[in-house]
Amino acid sequence: MTDRPYPTLAEATRIWARIGLLSFGGPAGQIALMHRILVEEQRWLGEKRFLHALNYCMLLPGPEAMQLAVYIGWLMHRTIGGIVAGLLFVVPGVVAIMALSWVYAIWGDAGPVEALFFGLKAAVLAIVVQAVIRIGSRALKNGAMIGIAVASFVAIFVFGLPFPLIILAAGLIGFFGARAGLPAFRGGGGHGKVGAKQVADADTLLGEETPEHTRVNRAWALRVSAVILALWLVPVALLFLMLGPQDVFAQIAGFFSVMAVVTFGGAYAVLAYVAQEAVQNFGWLAPGEMLDGLGMAETTPGPLIMVTQFVGFMGALRDAGALPPLLAGTLGGLLTTWVTFAPCFLWIFLGAPFIERLRDNQVLSAALTAITAAVVGVIANLAVWFGLHVLFAELRPAVLALELPVLASLDPWAALLTVAALVAVLRFKLSPVTVLAGCAAAGLLLRLPGLI
Repeated sequence: MTDRPYPTLAEATRIWARIGLLSFGGPAGQIALMHRILVEEQRWLGEKRFLHALNYCMLLPGPEAMQLAVYIGWLMHRTIGGIVAGLLFVVPGVVAIMALSWVYAIWGDAGPVEALFFGLKAAVLAIVVQAVIRIGSRALKNGAMIGIAVASFVAIFVFGLPFPLIILAAGLIGFFGARAGLPAFRGGGGHGKVGAKQVADADTLLGEETPEHTRVNRAWALRVSAVILALWLVPVALLFLMLGPQDVFAQIAGFFSVMAVVTFGGAYAVLAYVAQEAVQNFGWLAPGEMLDGLGMAETTPGPLIMVTQFVGFMGALRDAGALPPLLAGTLGGLLTTWVTFAPCFLWIFLGAPFIERLRDNQVLSAALTAITAAVVGVIANLAVWFGLHVLFAELRPAVLALELPVLASLDPWAALLTVAALVAVLRFKLSPVTVLAGCAAAGLLLRLPGLI
């Protein structure tokens, strides 16, 4: 342990605010940012403890980067530290997405705004393809994992099976595969090294010792969890009781509460589930608008899962009832954010004190490995689904849930811009923000001579 003074909560708050404002680039970039600031610069904790927390967060549904912030905040300053870290990680994205949602609702059909989002769609498609390749290269290490990924893709793309069912099946396959001692299901679900500079736990403020407040305390864990559970589910229950299950606010609260429990595998896997339900079943927004929302989330700080706020905003905006549409949209977006992120605090505060019992559990690691493989198939489905709606103006039903494009409806400018974006991210390794900005500018340039 170093001789530097331990940071006060106020000092830590300033660090977490800095992280929240700089957290662009999706979960990989956000995790790297936290490693650089918290491990390499501040030396609050070391490499081993950081990876320990991160690998635990990988086991949880929801955004792992945000949950890692909550975990480290709790580790440093107990419950209040976890709450501060989690809120500051999310708040900048909430404000930015809400502002962009208002702009989209008011001026979305205006020529320049429409052209800007035309370019963003191509960039988002390229970034999703990059995510498939990146996660697949890490997760598909043997034939069994490749088979799970392919089966996952077919299950959702051809048969339209629900995302939670696919994840459950993959987890069970991994669980029983490990129990049977099959080599293909031995570990492999954790992160390796994160940053360029590795810091030993002994050289940090927390040191190698276990802080007293992190020891297992069932009474504390249950008490805090009960409060968070009530804050999360009581408003949901009241909406169902007061407005009925067919009201858009009750549907938003119910759907995104379920999503918070079953969405393993990161933001892109979540989007596949949201697209399947919000677009196809609830009709809250169109496929192209889903891409627009992801473009917003990619270009603003905070978790990519913040795109769900835009989905809730649009759903309530279009079914406002007696409320002014923009007010309804704002309430719908904030409600979505609440039920999406409140469970993240529950998972950390309930489970973190028991983390030592979970860290080396080979069966859980195998289940995570199989789920990660299934997520590759789910994200591949998302890439194909987005691609069809970006490149083609018309799709026709084929068999089961499968839709095929009408080739004559291909948009050549969308295709050209998508190819350029793919080259930018795959060949030249440009950052997502750079590619998004370039494609948005290209969309505006194409608009000037009336090409789109």
